[in-house]
Amino acid sequence: MTLERKVAKAFNLTHENWMKHSNPWSVWTRYSVLPLIVFAFWSRIWIGWWCLIPGLLSLLWMFFNPVFFNPPRSTKNWASKSVMGERVFLNRDNIPIPEIHDKPIHKILNLVSSSGMALSIWATVEYSIWGACFGIALAYLGKSWYLDRMVWLYEDMKNKNEEYKSWNY
Repeated sequence: MTLERKVAKAFNLTHENWMKHSNPWSVWTRYSVLPLIVFAFWSRIWIGWWCLIPGLLSLLWMFFNPVFFNPPRSTKNWASKSVMGERVFLNRDNIPIPEIHDKPIHKILNLVSSSGMALSIWATVEYSIWGACFGIALAYLGKSWYLDRMVWLYEDMKNKNEEYKSWNY
């Protein structure tokens, strides 16, 4: 089982939930998660332990965002294709992907994104606004580039499998 499949399982991404997550509103509002978490826990300087309430709400938003929205009217947009590409990528152990897409760049981009998240967490603990801003920017640069690679993968794979074809509407 791929790491991506384990993550999808943790978020309960069934076919129906993947379709909900492919709604552009889900993809774009998911970009709010890291700044909300950073701000929520940073607020401990103003509201003390009460910061756990917005912190918990931020974490719940991270967990429920992928299933909060309805399936999109169309998947012919960048955001939806990025989610469909993630589905294709996590299924690569069942349906092989082209060699051009089976490169370590995905791991590198996830490492960049993870490094940005780690920096953001450190900056939240240390109250470093520049560290938080740089960490969030780094996390989203890596994630956005990764998602763009997923769009490319989906475009290459969408007509090579009946299941993948059915996601394109």
